[in-house]
Amino acid sequence: MQKYNSCGRSEIVPVVLLCAAVFSFFFLSPAVVEGEPSAAELLAQVDDNEVYDTITYTGEMIIEYQGRRYEKRFEAVAKENSDSFIEFVNQEDLGTKYLKRSGRLYVYSPDSEQVMLISGHLLKESMMGSDLSYEDTIENNKMSDRYNPSLIGSDTIDGHPAWVLDLAAKKESESYPRRKFWVDKENGDLLHAEFYALSGAKLKEYSLIRADVIHDRRFPVEFEMRDLLRKNSRTLFIMHDVVLDAPVNDSVFSMRNLER
Repeated sequence: MQKYNSCGRSEIVPVVLLCAAVFSFFFLSPAVVEGEPSAAELLAQVDDNEVYDTITYTGEMIIEYQGRRYEKRFEAVAKENSDSFIEFVNQEDLGTKYLKRSGRLYVYSPDSEQVMLISGHLLKESMMGSDLSYEDTIENNKMSDRYNPSLIGSDTIDGHPAWVLDLAAKKESESYPRRKFWVDKENGDLLHAEFYALSGAKLKEYSLIRADVIHDRRFPVEFEMRDLLRKNSRTLFIMHDVVLDAPVNDSVFSMRNLER
């Protein structure tokens, strides 16, 4: 078990400066030489650690936004990339549920006792006031299926040597056309990630805080997400009692369970 801190990059970089920074990075970093892992191998390692067949866990979201702090707790179960179910159990949000089934996302509000389909641009909205969008919370696809990776150099994140990958989306429909990954050279942890718009503007940052070894894989169980379009905002996401790749009952992912 290891701990990592945020690397603290928080500014939205204009596209010209971003391009200049990336350009400089190529020349400051050592060239890829024989014997180094390929970009595809590194991305496959991230996939092997983080993509699951099924998962169950209890979670916490600690949201800090413009000087205020919110704590939310929930129970979650998911299957591959097709189905997921989340029920909030903290008093303020008690009974609020989210169901993803066959690629569609629904929310049940105990106040209105109604189910609403979340689709289109709403998927990019903040989930429960956090720095994660609905899309962020439900994605479980392999990065290697969605992005073409390039190894652009080396860097250090809080003392941990890391490979730096630049990822270009294979499809225009991706929420983030470009991503950058910092992959730990020793254990393959995704230490840090940046998410970019098509314009080159940096939208979000991810920083790993803790990964646990579960079934011979290193799985991220605590991380920080920052939506850089929200001033003075960050969300700490913590997972407890994580169970990976165990059978789950398909009845969990039903409209009946959502409305119950």
